[in-house]
Order: sequence, then C-alpha cells, then structure tokens
Amino acid sequence: MNKRYWIIIAVIFPALAFYTASSPVETINAEQSVAEVLMKLGEVLPDHIVDSTIAGVSIERGREIVHIGITSDPNGGNTNKQSKHFVCTSCHNMEKEDPDLRYADPQARLEYARDNGLPFLQGTTLYGAINRTNFYNGDYEKKYGELVKPARNDLREAIHLCAVECSQGRALEDWEMESVLAYLWTIDLKMGDLMLSDEDYEMINQSLSKDKNQEKAIALIKSYYLDGSPATFVTPPDDRKEGYPVKGDAANGKLIYELSCLHCHEKERYSFYNLDSSKLSFSHLSKHISRYTRYSIYQVGRWGTSPIPGKKAYMPNYTLEKMSYQQMEDLRAYIEQQAE
Repeated sequence: MNKRYWIIIAVIFPALAFYTASSPVETINAEQSVAEVLMKLGEVLPDHIVDSTIAGVSIERGREIVHIGITSDPNGGNTNKQSKHFVCTSCHNMEKEDPDLRYADPQARLEYARDNGLPFLQGTTLYGAINRTNFYNGDYEKKYGELVKPARNDLREAIHLCAVECSQGRALEDWEMESVLAYLWTIDLKMGDLMLSDEDYEMINQSLSKDKNQEKAIALIKSYYLDGSPATFVTPPDDRKEGYPVKGDAANGKLIYELSCLHCHEKERYSFYNLDSSKLSFSHLSKHISRYTRYSIYQVGRWGTSPIPGKKAYMPNYTLEKMSYQQMEDLRAYIEQQAE
C-alpha cells in the first residue's frame, strides 16, 4: 500500500490507519463505515481513493462544489460555477433514500422520501456512491452512447460525464475532482444502513477476530446493497388518452408532484417552466397529458427533454426504477383531480 493510500485512510478512517494484525479487534457497530469494515476484512482498496497529494484538495471544497457548484480556488478567489444550469442536488440526494439498499423499489423510495423530508429525484443518491462499482448502468448507453463506456466502472469518469453532459457544465480540474471524491467518502454507507441481523454481525466479528471466513464476510456485507443502480428506459403509453393500464391514486400522485415536480419547477428553481399548486398549473398540465409536447407528463417523464436554443437546462427522464407505471398514473390522477 503506497503513501497516498495511507494519507487518505488516515484522513477518512483514523481508526484504520493504526490497525495492524496484532491490534485487538474491535466489535463492529452500526456507526462504522462499510468501506472501513471491508478493508479490515481484506477487501482491495477501490480505484477512487482520493489523491490527497494534489494541492488544493479538501473535503469542504468538494462539499461546496456538490451543493452550490462553486468553491474557493487554491490560487485565490472563487472558481467559476461548474454549471450555470444545475448543481448535483438538482438531481441527486446526498442522503440514504432507499429503506432496503438491496432493491430499487420506486414506491418504497417515494415513501422513504416523504418520511425523511427528501425530494423524489431522477438521479440516484450520491450517498454511498463510493461503495458502488457500476455507474450509468442499464439503458443509459442509449442516451449517452460511447461516453458511457469509460464511466461504467470508474467513479471519476462517471462524475466527469455527469459534470459535462448531465449538468451541461465544464469539466472539473484535478483538485476539484479529488475534492468531490473526498466529500463523497464522508457520505459513504454505514453498517447501520444495511439490514444486518445479530447473527450477521456475529459472523463478521468472528471473521475479524479469528482471521478466517473473511471472503464470506465480505460477500455477506455486499449482499445487503446494490453495487450499481439499474436503469430501464420505458416509453409513454401507446394511447396517451388511455394511459398505462393501471388505476391512478391521486393521494400518491400528490406526493410525487410535491416531492418531484415542484423540486425543479417551483419558482423556476432549475427550469424555465414554472409550476406551483395553483389551478392554472394543474389545468395547463392536464391539457397537455395526452399531447406530444414538452408539457406532457408522459412525454417528459419517459423521454425527458433536450435543451432548447438559449436555454441549456433540460429535464432528465425517469427510468422505470425511479418512477413506476403506477406512479405515473398516480401523478396523472392528482393533476386531473386538481384541474377540475
């Protein structure tokens, strides 16, 4: 293990920096980092360990880039905004957003967002991003083509693709990229985020204390979270007047409208199309549901939109894992109810 790896371990995992085979083995608890526990079990360090030898790298600068798109420049002053149109939190949460990390369940995710005060977004949370090994999965190749290939198994390349293509912004400087990674390492998965049983904890602790069955313990831990987010692109219903063949639930649709639509469109936060809870907004949306326009929830929900001249901001599509057929009809039911 080279010096750079030990530097980042000392910064992010202080306890692990002093861990040796002769040290007494601690009992794993819910607050510990999943990555830290995996490394103690002998897991190979991921490629996206931070290169902290680059001047200017800092967790706080990374946090500012992610949350507000701008930070202090190591050479003085502030950086230019990474994107004039979006910040990472436009499309991604920074907290856990799934109750069970083994499944991509859009309804469970919606209810968790409601219960925890989170928006319901198109992108996967960046919480636990450093624990994943796959990015831009599934059908994202249909959208980004060859650009996806270098990003599939490389977090730095995935961040670069998101910065330049998804956010319609500029590429990050090396110190900015490493700062973003440093911040992401502070919002990694914790053991308590997994649905481990007492027996699971006992097995993991036994593997550490007796220095055996470590590969089995690693596999056990990894079985409790997805190593990437599945992404299935689906089309609008064949008959947009009829919709998908499920009955919509307006109460559930209200959640989607408030936690998703208003997140971007209220007061034109990230969009030039303003929405609120007025009858005017609902009437306009209702009128366009069955149409082939950028104001149809079917059109923009499933296809997204492209930037238009003079306005690079656009709307990303919802994959099936981020909004189900049922949820799309729930949203329609709520819009039509409020438009009456």
